This record gives sequence, structure tokens and C-alpha cells, in this order.
Amino acid sequence: MSQTAISTLNIPQDVQRASDFLDKLFSHPCHFDVDLWDGTRLAFTNDPRFTLVLRSPGALRRMLRLPLELSLAEAFIRGELEIEGDLISAFQLFNSLATQLSNSNLLRLLLLWFELPKERPDFETTGRKAARMSGSSHSRARDRAAIQYHYDVGNDFYALWLDKRMVYSCAYFVSGTEDLDTAQEQKLDIICRKLQLKPGERLLDIGCGWGGLVVYAAQKYGVQSMGVTLSKEQHILANQRIAAAGLTHSAVKLMDYRDLRGEPFDKVVSIGMFEHVGKSHLPEYFGHIYNLLKPGGLFLNHGISLHPDNTNSSVWAHFVCRYILGAGSFFNRYIFPDGELVPVSEVNLTAERTGFEVRHLENWREHYALTLRHWIQRLENHHPEAMRLTSEEVYRTWKLYLSAAVYGFESGGINVNQTILYKHDNSRNYIELADSKRCCISGNVSSSRSSFGTQP
Repeated sequence: MSQTAISTLNIPQDVQRASDFLDKLFSHPCHFDVDLWDGTRLAFTNDPRFTLVLRSPGALRRMLRLPLELSLAEAFIRGELEIEGDLISAFQLFNSLATQLSNSNLLRLLLLWFELPKERPDFETTGRKAARMSGSSHSRARDRAAIQYHYDVGNDFYALWLDKRMVYSCAYFVSGTEDLDTAQEQKLDIICRKLQLKPGERLLDIGCGWGGLVVYAAQKYGVQSMGVTLSKEQHILANQRIAAAGLTHSAVKLMDYRDLRGEPFDKVVSIGMFEHVGKSHLPEYFGHIYNLLKPGGLFLNHGISLHPDNTNSSVWAHFVCRYILGAGSFFNRYIFPDGELVPVSEVNLTAERTGFEVRHLENWREHYALTLRHWIQRLENHHPEAMRLTSEEVYRTWKLYLSAAVYGFESGGINVNQTILYKHDNSRNYIELADSKRCCISGNVSSSRSSFGTQP
């Protein structure tokens, strides 16, 4: 980079220092360029996938404070750092930083960082603040605050870019060419068929969102559906939709699932909720759901899981990831406070130890990547409305979060799994799940072949 990055004479000192630092920070070859605040372009490649744009002399120093993930994200949210071009591919850069910092002389980089301009910021944060959690981890009050921080941004904001049912979880694409509304309805129907819902059965949806499945299952399968959520805004809109649909035997309650008591349910579903539970609380989660379910009943657990760590990674690499890069710090402060992803093998082992039997498991990560790409496009298409309803900073926060998630799913760093769990009924042999035409959905989805699962 240093031979072609700057071709002018009389280079300002702050520009030269920024160039020197970036030359040492990134491994080569690079697939991006950098535009500095004075118009100088640092040309890393002849065919950049994206361009990092630094808006002020002090931006580089601020965005590279520890932990790096949080500082880089906040610089983007504030608009100090812009990424022109393919934002999703830019997340590969963060992964390359992990490798570079694990193998390079951090002291040398630190000395160069101290020489960077430290001009005071000329911006003022006016949008949504970072989450500040208090109280015992995963107490009822803290969990309620964490959920409301993310989901109570505004129903109108979410309606801009979700489907018409406002299903805020992975859709299912049979061909890959469906619109989002169709793909989400296909997902809801798959869930209902996996649960083998029958008219008159009682269905519980834990973390029901805006009631998409509660309404769909009642209308299409004739069940008495009940949902619970900790989001005030979801609770209001979900019940409005239930009333508008004339569903007298369905409701959504504003309550913690741990407070549910009474007659057990025939079927239970949890979609995109157990990520909020926390690894140490999974036994309580599965244990309480086990008690809420009738013998012989089914529980469908759907959520994002973490790919297991590479056990060959060095202690130093783990130190860099946790304390220097701060992996997960952006999501914890601005997206899902107290959220925690766990490998699906550990999740299902906990379920088995509770008493459940694992009957069926799928990975839908390619479907979630495509769902997220739909959401990003719809959000970008409604940029002015999103700013009017919230702020530019909220818009940029969600754009960053959704793009990071696409990269996570497409790279295989995270997965989304659906597991069917069965509560034994010793009075009969349970064989219905062996009928693949009824419930087992093809999971042969390959992004590399651009093909999707066959029609269930």
C-alpha cells in the first residue's frame, strides 16, 4: 500500500501517520480502499469491494480504542466511519484483524496508535443510547428491561422492513425467489406441521413477538393459542391483531414465561427467544417448559446457536478475541443486552438432561441469511421513514446489526436451529414423527449452489 497509497508531495503529518498505521494494521493483500478526511485515498487494491471513509482526523484513533468491535460500531453509528460499497463483506475485515493482531507486534501498533490525531469529536449523540443493565443477571426485572430495550424501539419502525405479519425470525425459502411475506408464511406452516397441531389443542408461544404464529395457528389449524412477551409494544399490537381477526380463544399476555402456571399445554413453541435466556439458565428454561407441557406433547425450540470454538486456538488468540477485539460487545451494548449464544449440541444436551427426547433437528442458516438480506433491502428502501420514526443513529445501528448477522450466517460462525423435543408418555408408543411427509422438512439448503430445500 505504501508505494501507491499517497502520490502527492508535502503530505500533512496527520495523514502520513494515519497511512503508516493502517499499513501496519491490515494484512496484505487487502480488498478495500480507505478515504481520509482530507480527500486522500489510500489505495490497497485496484478492485476494492468497499471503501472505508474516515470523516475526521480523530476518527481513526477513536474507532480503534479497546474493545475494537464496540469502538468500530460506535464510529459507524455516529457517522464518523462510513462504508461505501458492500457493507456485509466489510465484516471479513474484522476477522482478519483478529488474525493480524494474534500474530503481530501489538506494542508497535500501540506506539503508532498514540501518534494518531486525537482531535475532539464535533458530533453530538442524539439517538438511542447504549444499554445500561442493572440488577442480577437474568432476574425478571433485568430480562424485562433487556427485551424492552430492543423490541420497544417502535412498532411502526419494525413494520417498515418486516413482512406483513411482522415475524421477526428466520423465514423459509423453498425456491429462494419467494417474496418475504410468502417465505414467512411457509415458515409458520412448517412449524405448525412439525408440531402436528390439531383443532382444539392448546398451543403456547413463548416470546411470541407481534403474534404472527399465535394468529396463524389459530386461523389455519384451529388451536387455542396463547403467547407471552416482555415487550409492551408487542403485547399491545399482538392483541389488536387477535381482536381484528376475531379470535376469541387466543391471547397474548405481558409476562415472563417463568411465571406461567396452570393447566399444561398440548404443544409449546419458542422462536428466537432462548438466545435471551443465558447458558447457565438453560436448565431452568427447559425444566419450566417441560412442566408446562402435557405428557406426549411436543416442544419446538427455534433459535440462533454459536459454532463451537476451535479447540486448537491458542490462549493468546482467545485473549485477543475477548479483550482486544471485544467480540460480542456491540451486540451486548446496542442490540441484545445479556444475550448469549450457545452451540446447539450443548443446548440439546441440556434439554435431554431435563427429560426431553430430541426427535428432529434442522439448521436453517442459509434461510436466515436470505431473510436478513430481504430485511436490509427493505430497511434501506425506507431510510427516510426510519429516520422520521426514530433517528439516523437507530437506522445505522440496525443496518450494521443486520449486515453483521448476514456475515455470521453465511460464514457459518452462527447457525439457526429448529429442534423438536418430545415429552414422554409411557402409556403409548410415539411414532408420528417417523412420518417424514407430515413433519420432517428438507434442510438441504446450499448457498454455494444457490438452491433451496424442496417443497415440504
